[in-house]
Amino acid sequence: MHTSSYSGAVPASPAPVTPDTPPQPDPLALERQVCFAMVVAARSVVGLYRPVLEPLGLTHPQYLVMLALWGRSPLSLRELSDTLQLDPPTLSPLLKRLETAGLVERRRLPEDQRSLAVTLTPAGRALRAAAEGVPAQVVARLGLEVADLEAVRDGLTAVIAAARAAGS
Repeated sequence: MHTSSYSGAVPASPAPVTPDTPPQPDPLALERQVCFAMVVAARSVVGLYRPVLEPLGLTHPQYLVMLALWGRSPLSLRELSDTLQLDPPTLSPLLKRLETAGLVERRRLPEDQRSLAVTLTPAGRALRAAAEGVPAQVVARLGLEVADLEAVRDGLTAVIAAARAAGS
């Protein structure tokens, strides 16, 4: 954990710059910002998914919904929202399009009529077989080793957890 050592005193004059003094990196340089690297990486990687998912009739957000449901179905709208870390109002249009495509169904839970359950249709379950090739195609397009991608994923998972902890 980083703690500030600022005491409120007037800072000393900076050390004199000499020809032998290496330049100090600019803390506000765009290329040094974690947020910039993450946004560009996310946009670039999602862009690689587009042509791979197009033959399946899915957008990347719809693919994420299907991944969650292929992992466990049915899920309540709340469980799906929590799993995908999307607000229900953001998730609802995705589900409506998937329902229109015949891949999912939304039904009221018998035990709680206020809750919606999202479940795969037979077509949604069948789509999994075609989607099994997606990860390998994306890895091939990236040209990176699976172990390197797993390390990036694990690092990003740690960043997500740290950001959540800092925000709560």
